[in-house]
This record gives sequence, structure tokens and C-alpha cells, in this order.
Amino acid sequence: MKVPAEKKMEMLRSMLLTRAFEDALQVLCQIQGKIPGMMILCTGQEAVASGVCAALQNEDFIISNHRSHGHLLAKGADPKALMAEIYGKRTGCNKGKSGTLHLAVPEVNAPCTTTVVGGGLPISVGVAFAQKYRKESAVTVCLFGDGAADEGSFHESLNLASLWQLPVLFVCENNLYAGAQRFEEHTRVKSIADRAAGYPMPGVVVDGNDAPAVYTATLRARETAANGGGPTLLECRTYRCRGHGEADPQHYQPKEEIALWKQRCPILKLEKEMLQKGILSAEELEKLREDSRKAVQEAVRFAEESPWPDVAEAFQDVYVSDL
Repeated sequence: MKVPAEKKMEMLRSMLLTRAFEDALQVLCQIQGKIPGMMILCTGQEAVASGVCAALQNEDFIISNHRSHGHLLAKGADPKALMAEIYGKRTGCNKGKSGTLHLAVPEVNAPCTTTVVGGGLPISVGVAFAQKYRKESAVTVCLFGDGAADEGSFHESLNLASLWQLPVLFVCENNLYAGAQRFEEHTRVKSIADRAAGYPMPGVVVDGNDAPAVYTATLRARETAANGGGPTLLECRTYRCRGHGEADPQHYQPKEEIALWKQRCPILKLEKEMLQKGILSAEELEKLREDSRKAVQEAVRFAEESPWPDVAEAFQDVYVSDL
């Protein structure tokens, strides 16, 4: 399938924004008292979020996990509201109540980020069930790591989704590590996608550092789901170049391995392809990079200048009192 040039541009733009956004967070979270809570980044994995979200419609839902910044930005979240929320400010997308690990951006149909490993899988099944029940044309995408594929919730969710032929895509970001455990240390199968056969549903493996390849695989799976063909398990093989969190010294990851995967950077890969094919000029590329940097600088400025939430607001937006 030929990927349109405008889609490649969309994916590159969102990857550059995500990288700039998280590069800034990498620095900010090292300043004592600046950013509350644990900081978990997706550096090196940007192609999964960008490729998946480029293949979705506005009405489609995504259910994210603890490594969510790229997912939300690629789905269209406002960088300023996202940064303010990470700071814990009132102007954040959740009014300062969620911080970085429990972000939700309902206006782009991203209602949930869960730090419970595998916790998003049954939620995505519930959302997809509602979509089918209402006879909607939208689908739901659940993004999770390889560690979550060992949880009971993974198997229960795939079983129900297959049984009920729900419009849901299960996207595994296999970055070779579940916390500090290498993939082969916690999973006997060679490929997470092989587990799809037990339910049964299509199981697809794709290069998770190739944004157009992720886009193409997601587009096909979305079409299947939207047309009543049921779920797909998509395994995107990628790598996280940072630790599990920013306090993680990465002693368990060989330095040579990290260096090798940095050479396979998904952003550099797509940039090179677009330059070689004449889709993008060097000047246009530099402008895209500069636009991303400026957007992030503005997001940081906005967050810094935003007010803290008042204590009186603690119980607002916590539950629905009137249906």
C-alpha cells in the first residue's frame, strides 16, 4: 500500500513534536520540585504512536498506558494543556488532578491512561462493546507494552473481543523490556502476535520504528474492525532508549544495544526517506524541527505561568452527580 505524502508529513510532524516535548521533560524533571511524580518517556518509540494515530478517524478512541505522551500528542492533544497537566496546574487537560501518569484528553477521544500493567485492555473492550452496541462506525485502539501481554487481563480481553467480534485493535509496543526484564526472560513465545491464533484473530508483526509500516498495518486492521470483522493483535517491534522511568539508570540495558537502536531512530528513518524521495527539502525539515521546538517552548511557558489549582477544587470533576 502506498502511503500518501501528506500522511508521511503528518507522522513526521507528530514524531518531532513528541521528541521535542519529551526532550524538554527530560531536562525539567531533573530540576528538584519542578515536575511532580515519576517521569516515563517514549524516546525511540515515537513511530508507533504516530503511525497508529495517523490511520485513525477523529471519532476513534485510544486507551493509553503509562508511556502516553506520544499517543496523546499524535491523537491531537494540545501540547500546552498536556504540559500544564504534567506540571499539575489548573490549566492542564485534567485541571492538575492527574499529573503525567494518569492523563486523559476526552476532546480527542483519549479518555484513559492507566499505569496498571494491562489495565487498559479490559477498558478498551468495554469501549468497543459500547461502539458496537450503538452501531457506531468508530473503533477503539488499546496501546500496551510487552509486559502487559503476560497479564490475565490481556487473555481475557482478547477472548471477549474475539467472541463478540468487537471493533478493537490491540497494539503491543514491544520495546524488548518489561520494566528491567528482557522480553525472553518473561515470555516463552518468540512473538506476541503468535498469541492471536488462540482466540482467533489476525496477529500481525510490524517494524515499530517504521511509521509508514505501522500506519499501513493499522489502517488495514481498522478497516477490518470497522466493517464488522472483529479485532486484530498488532505487535510493533521497537525499543525504548530511555529507562523505564527517568530515575532508572538502565544498568540492565547494554550500552552497545542502546547505541545500535539509536541508529535505527524512527524519526531519522522517516526524514531520510522523505528527503530522498523529494517529499521534503532540507529547509522544510529544519522548519518542522524549529516549529516543534517553538511549540514546546510555548507549552513550557504556558505551564510555568499557569496557576496552581485551589484546594477547594479537589472534589470537583471527581464524579458525576447528575445524569
